[in-house]
Amino acid sequence: MTEKEIIRNGEGKNYNYSQDHCFIKLSSKNTNGELCFVEDKIKPGFFLPRHYHKIMTEVFYILEGEVQLIFDDVTLICKPGDTISIPPKIWHAAKCEKGGKMLSIFKNGQFDQYLEKLSQMSDSDFANKDLMKSVSAEFDIYTE
Repeated sequence: MTEKEIIRNGEGKNYNYSQDHCFIKLSSKNTNGELCFVEDKIKPGFFLPRHYHKIMTEVFYILEGEVQLIFDDVTLICKPGDTISIPPKIWHAAKCEKGGKMLSIFKNGQFDQYLEKLSQMSDSDFANKDLMKSVSAEFDIYTE
């Protein structure tokens, strides 16, 4: 990043999926892949399946609603103002039954580029398990 950047409320490249509406507040493209901020407007019924990262650290700051973060040994109910940091190699999943909002920070991850790639894929691409596994691995997301 060579210049200051401001992204106002409600702005930023956005990806509106069935469970989540993500606004990119800081792109990993501007930080040499070191950092990415995503504002997540979580839709009711949100579920993120169990996965882990080999390199990426995730930090979630809850802004609205209640988000369940599910680990192998505990389920945490996170409320507005709570912050949870998940280092690499920790299996986790997430649920948000009523919807909410959080800031997701990705260190050493390119989650914004993952969202961009997903936005360009077709329904048949999503149905192709081998392709999805490959795309996820490209962005340090592992389900097995």
